[in-house]
Amino acid sequence: MTMGTTDNPLIHPTAVIHPTANLDTTVQIGPYAVIGENTVLGPRVTVGPHAVVEFADIGEGCRIHAGAFVGTAPQDLKYRGEQTKLILGPGCVVRESVTLNRGTAATGVTKIGARCLFMAYSHVAHDCIIGSEVILANSVAVAGHCEVGDWTIIGGMVGLHQFVRVGKLAMIGAGAMVPLDIPPYALAWGDRARLSGLNLIGLRRRGINAESIKDLKKVYHEIFDPSAPIKEHLAVLTAQERSAPVQEFLSFIQASQRGICRPSAAKGDSSGDE
Repeated sequence: MTMGTTDNPLIHPTAVIHPTANLDTTVQIGPYAVIGENTVLGPRVTVGPHAVVEFADIGEGCRIHAGAFVGTAPQDLKYRGEQTKLILGPGCVVRESVTLNRGTAATGVTKIGARCLFMAYSHVAHDCIIGSEVILANSVAVAGHCEVGDWTIIGGMVGLHQFVRVGKLAMIGAGAMVPLDIPPYALAWGDRARLSGLNLIGLRRRGINAESIKDLKKVYHEIFDPSAPIKEHLAVLTAQERSAPVQEFLSFIQASQRGICRPSAAKGDSSGDE
């Protein structure tokens, strides 16, 4: 590795840059930051003091704050130093002390979409797929091989079990422990997490029309009706013509390997914000 050159005013002279790193001329790098091996920093990327970025492709306009670790080695005992990477989409904000680990030999990559916000101390483990415009609040821990859909919001100190899937536009309340899949558009909270309705505010903000929301409400109640197993409800509901959001909701449940988080038996299923 070499020290950052003083003739570039955007790179602090104490920064350490690996010879294989590819930096756009508009990149800004703070004091004592380390830009490691096989790293690509796109236009207008900023890297704060003492941050470490390695084995990563960082998209345009990303802001990596002080003390963050991006693309560092997986916390997986099976990892043997394979050449893997992390992809961080454009416009993401990575706050202080966040850890985003690169992939393992299982998939080769941890992939994160555009315009995500990772609040301080949040963690994304190896081989995860995170969508675009996702928010992870402080100290969220996403275990290996998880998938998180677009526009999802995960509250502070939530923990996702390995291989858990969270559908798009879902919202998980602070402190939840999540061992099962959370369907798209759903609200969930608690230890262990249970569903508490649909994310109606999120649906309206994304421009989902009233008819589709009405259809989603109906299907949400029908799929979790305790009078029959979910598989039986699925067979009936998937045979009917439905709106695109409902089709996605049902397809997600149908594809689940870990099982689906369900409404609380005590409270039943609510209608979200109404």
